[in-house]
Amino acid sequence: MDITQASFWLALLNIIFIDLILAGDNAIVIGLAARKLPQQTQKKAILYGMFGAVIIRIVATIAVIWLLQIPWLLVVGGLLLIVIAYKLLTDNEDHKDVKAGTSLWSAVWTIIVADAAMGLDNVIAVAGAANQHIGLVIIGLCISVPIVVWGSTIFIKLTNRFPWIIYVGSAVLAYTASHMITEENRLHGVFEAHPLWRWIFVVFIIIGVLLAGYLKNRQTANRTAS
Repeated sequence: MDITQASFWLALLNIIFIDLILAGDNAIVIGLAARKLPQQTQKKAILYGMFGAVIIRIVATIAVIWLLQIPWLLVVGGLLLIVIAYKLLTDNEDHKDVKAGTSLWSAVWTIIVADAAMGLDNVIAVAGAANQHIGLVIIGLCISVPIVVWGSTIFIKLTNRFPWIIYVGSAVLAYTASHMITEENRLHGVFEAHPLWRWIFVVFIIIGVLLAGYLKNRQTANRTAS
C-alpha cells in the first residue's frame, strides 16, 4: 500500500482508533497489575509489559491476517467482530479479580498475559481494518499501544463523559466487520455484481449493532431503576 495515498492514512487512523476504543479494559488491567509496586518500579513494569504486549499483539495479528486468507474465515472473523461491536456497547465488566504483581517481573508477566487474553477483539478488528497489510498492523500498534498505556486515564474519562464516543467506536467496528464479510472471495462476485447490495448490507449491520446495543442498555437502565 502506497503511503502517499489517502487510503493508507485512512486505514492507519482506523486501526489506531479501533485499538484505542477497544483498549480501555486493557489499560485498566495494566494499572491494576502494577498498583502495588513502588512508583518508579511501576513505570518500568508498565514499559516492559507494554513492549511485550506489542510484540505478542503484532505476532497474533499477523497470524490472524494469514488465517483470514482461508476460504470463509473472513466471514467468521466479520461475524465475531459484529459480536465484539455489540459487546463494546453493552459490557460493564470490572476487573477486581486481576492479581496485582508484588515484584517487577510478576507485574510485567501479569500485564502481558492479561493483555494477550483480553486482546482477541483487538487482534480480529485490527486484522480486518488492515486489509491484509502487515506494515499497517505494525505501524498502527506501535502508535496506539503506547497511547493506550500513557493516556489511558484521559481516554477512559473521555468515554465516560461522552458516551457517544463508544457508539462511534462500535459503528467503526460494525463497518469493519461488514467490510470483511463483503471481501470474502466466495461472496466477492455477488457484491461486485450488485454494488448497491454491499452498501445496503454495511448500513444494515451498522444500524443493527447500534440499535441492539442501545435497546439492551435502555433495558438494563430500566431494570436498575426499578
